[in-house]
Amino acid sequence: MEVDEQIKTFRDFIEQNYYPQLLEAVRKGESYIKLDFSELVKFNTEIAEELLENPQELLKAGEIAIKEFDLPKKVSKFNIRFINLPESQKVLISEIRSKHLNKLLWVDGIVRNKTDVRPHVSASKFECPSCGNILSVLQLDQKYKEPTRCGCGRKGKFKEISKELVDGQGLVLEEAAEDLEGFQPKRINVFLRDDLVSPLTERKSSPGSRIQLVGWVTEVPITLKTGGQSIKFELIVEANSLEALHDDTLSLNITEKDMEEIMKIAKSPDPLHLLATSLAPSIYGHDKIKEAIILQLAGGCRKVRPDGVTTRGDMHMLLIGDPGSGKSQLLKRISQIAPKARFVSGKGATGAGLTAAVVKDEFLGGWSLEAGTLVLANRGFAIIDEMDKMGKEDTSALHEALEQQTVSIAKANIQATLRCETTVLAAANPKFGRFDPYDLIGNQINLPPTLINRFDLIFPVKDLPNREKDETTASFILNFHKDPSKAVAEISTELMRKYFSYVRLKMNPKMSDVAIEEIKEYYVSMRNSGIPEEGGVRSIPITARQLEALIRLSEASAKIRLAKTVTKKDAQKAIELVSHCLNETAKDSETGKIDIDRLGGSRITATQRNSLSVMKEIISALEEQLNSKIIPVENIVEAAKEKNIPPEKVEESLEKLRRSGDIFEPKRGFVQRL
Repeated sequence: MEVDEQIKTFRDFIEQNYYPQLLEAVRKGESYIKLDFSELVKFNTEIAEELLENPQELLKAGEIAIKEFDLPKKVSKFNIRFINLPESQKVLISEIRSKHLNKLLWVDGIVRNKTDVRPHVSASKFECPSCGNILSVLQLDQKYKEPTRCGCGRKGKFKEISKELVDGQGLVLEEAAEDLEGFQPKRINVFLRDDLVSPLTERKSSPGSRIQLVGWVTEVPITLKTGGQSIKFELIVEANSLEALHDDTLSLNITEKDMEEIMKIAKSPDPLHLLATSLAPSIYGHDKIKEAIILQLAGGCRKVRPDGVTTRGDMHMLLIGDPGSGKSQLLKRISQIAPKARFVSGKGATGAGLTAAVVKDEFLGGWSLEAGTLVLANRGFAIIDEMDKMGKEDTSALHEALEQQTVSIAKANIQATLRCETTVLAAANPKFGRFDPYDLIGNQINLPPTLINRFDLIFPVKDLPNREKDETTASFILNFHKDPSKAVAEISTELMRKYFSYVRLKMNPKMSDVAIEEIKEYYVSMRNSGIPEEGGVRSIPITARQLEALIRLSEASAKIRLAKTVTKKDAQKAIELVSHCLNETAKDSETGKIDIDRLGGSRITATQRNSLSVMKEIISALEEQLNSKIIPVENIVEAAKEKNIPPEKVEESLEKLRRSGDIFEPKRGFVQRL
């Protein structure tokens, strides 16, 4: 097709289908119009095929066609953006080869990295000092070109009169992990220019967001250190149009048949139990943990208050367990079911890799921001195995990400806050490899107390010998090895993915008064169960963080049933799980009461704090009685006997007071207060 014919075809096509939109765009001062490729195919298949083969020339023809219209304002540059390309033009980033050069295609992936917007020269004009001739030079390469000679025969330096600048920006696009099934995701550089770097598109293409990109691949020459040109070329995608994809819509290709299946699960007598049994059929036991994970996959409801404060809807869970108790297997399985899941392992992860890093930009110079796992898993799941193997500096990077659900960076010349509405499921081993049944569980969790506090549910996975349980576990595992096809779930993995995608996106249940009353009653009774009978220091059984966890869990329980309101039964399910976790991890073995300080990693529980305060009272009473600052330990033991405190407890309490610097030993067998 001749160029004039191409221009005429484009002119007719726009006139018939897009003339009002064109006038509106010009009136608004916009410099682009979006055309649907499928409409162009219907209008003229020949030009559509040519566009796929030779996009740059055809787009120029389209721009000329637009300038021929009688427009309300004169436009110097107007871009045509194509959307809705056929599936046959989709290419995976890892499959881009030299045969794709200069062909129109589309890719989708996740933005890993984004540079600042910088002006680029597109064309420049030079004047010849001898004859006054004007020379135009198109700047297509990375190196700035000047004319070498004029028509009058002059060689040498020419005077630059003007240059045309366009805004340019670079992205690094990485293919989505779910398209790959286990291979390393490949990356490609993308170059955006003109209106694609407008502030509106800026928000669409921030690191961590998923985009669909129409463009063509061009080669960029690489200059060697010696000054010559390399025989190897760098590939870069010149973008023509860019659409942001919401991951929710991506995973929500739910057919009517799927919808029927989803309704069938929700209407079953106990959907939570049904989903929990299908979660990991090849892993025996752990019923409570499986139920909790199902609720975590459904998630609570995110709330934004009028004052701008947001309450997270994501529940974080921590499994702490003996080796060989099936934690990692469970986590691997969740990474297949959870929508938009990313799996990392402790030693192979750093704080920067999990949150965000500032990297030197090779592409356009300067510094740029690269999103980490938690940001890339925004509105999805981050699954962290072997969390205890991470360094202290790295785990402290997670504090803000877990509670505020943002990642703030202030490094080099970049200050930024990225969103990471991510649900975290983590697993760790106890401090010495296995649980010590005689020590506090809090002391055996090798993580900072501030981080532990941010997990809604903490499950210790203990591997204790028990004849009956061991027999059933052994026969289950051995039968599974004999016939692996036996471990079949009632609900397929694909359907479970769709179920949770649907539940997370569409359901937003409201709390009923009965459910609120039930949770309030449990919370208040728990808070006040820690008051000792005879005064003294009260233990704190539960804090406001657990109260929020209860709300999230009960909302998730309602979501599983596809219900619009949270009932009393949902609240009871949430209470059952939270009290199970508290009983397992925070029970004071001496009093049988729950004390949250056991879990926070605090070395001193309320019972011990109580005995310390009694000890201090005894010492101050003896000071007055003996009228001396130096008190014999024997007198303290006798005074403690009257209060039913055995001598070994006295010695233990005195040792604690010595360590904390409350008392010291001026001479053997005597103590004095500081």
